[in-house]
Amino acid sequence: MAFKFEKLEVWKTSVELSSLVHQVTLSFPKDELYILTSQMKRAADSVSLNIAEGSTGQSNAEFRRFLSFSIRSGIEVVGCIYLAKKRNLINESNFNSIYSLTDSLVMRIQALKKSIPIK
Repeated sequence: MAFKFEKLEVWKTSVELSSLVHQVTLSFPKDELYILTSQMKRAADSVSLNIAEGSTGQSNAEFRRFLSFSIRSGIEVVGCIYLAKKRNLINESNFNSIYSLTDSLVMRIQALKKSIPIK
């Protein structure tokens, strides 16, 4: 593994989240393709992408800033699944799976952020 982020468990879990969101959105209707489907996938992808971008070659303050972006993207995923549930696009099982994984991931990213010293 050549990059720092590849060793981070939060990054590995965020890739799992992105994959889960992708799988769930495959069943969304075509009229949601450029609306909620796209938004959910971009938010889920942003969790891992911000962890990766912030971890490599950045100061501690910059890494913490990117982790904040990652947390916000995770919260956006949760907002999206509530909208998907309200529109009957997502079943309870998929809602719970994404919610649970995102909730756990956001808490772990927050813990990582707190563990990084401010210099």
